[in-house]
Amino acid sequence: MKSKKLIKHAGDLRKNSTDAERKLWHRLRSRNFFNLKFRRQEPIDKYIVDFVCYEKKLIIELDGGQHNEFMEKDISRTEALQKQGYKIIRFWNNEVLNNIDGVLIFIKENCNTPLL
Repeated sequence: MKSKKLIKHAGDLRKNSTDAERKLWHRLRSRNFFNLKFRRQEPIDKYIVDFVCYEKKLIIELDGGQHNEFMEKDISRTEALQKQGYKIIRFWNNEVLNNIDGVLIFIKENCNTPLL
């Protein structure tokens, strides 16, 4: 069961999306991307992930400069989500802002890749 605090925080994150999150969400939302259903700022376990496609068990994380400071935290979070069967792919915000087509190609390739 998701805590009310986590759900509220996820809603706040959706309301205050970064430019990169908005740009990627515009392409992923409403089954625009190969008819796959993505959710954004979605609570999973004790974490909030940027984007998730439950059908493909794929999580997409966008990282800004602050992630350099929290790399160890990101590693343990990634490992915990992988143990639940998720595949996690990460992009820097500037990759999304400057090369959205390349990002989408990489996401598509990872949607078709079976999990280990």
